[in-house]
Amino acid sequence: MIFGLFGKKNSNTAIVERQYGLLTAAARRPVLYAELGVPDTVMGRFEMLSTVLILYFRRTRGSARTGQEIAQEIVDAFFEDVDHSIRELGVGDVAIPKRMKKLAGMFYGRLETYSAALEYRDAAALTAALKRNFYPEPAGSDVSMQALAAYLLEAEAALAASDEAVVEAGMLDLPVPASPGLD
Repeated sequence: MIFGLFGKKNSNTAIVERQYGLLTAAARRPVLYAELGVPDTVMGRFEMLSTVLILYFRRTRGSARTGQEIAQEIVDAFFEDVDHSIRELGVGDVAIPKRMKKLAGMFYGRLETYSAALEYRDAAALTAALKRNFYPEPAGSDVSMQALAAYLLEAEAALAASDEAVVEAGMLDLPVPASPGLD
């Protein structure tokens, strides 16, 4: 009887795991790091996963209730994953809430900034925001994020064209970025 109270969330578990797996795999594609300028660092991976999740959330914001529920569970999975990663890096229990608050603030700030640029398909604003976030140090001043911004605009268009059944099944995937070196 008591297990019936948790049935809805349990029925979404496989969908959430599948969808989160697809999103994290999309954020780990080697071409992003080797050719599109994403730094292959802990923070670079956090930034890329955050960016992929922002695209996903923008796609699901107009979804039916099921798609929105899955999106909320993916947010929860993301922050559980970040918490786990922080612990693996050796951050003590006392410092974790402060770090989590900072990372959550970073994520939601990026959500707002990237969404504004994506909404207007403003490649220049998106490029500038990506550069600010992926390369906050002056040493990265020569890195261009134009190719990444172009890919994100393309990916958002592809996600927008995805069928709602794909979202509800947890099978929404980002297109593989074209290798700029092969064009």
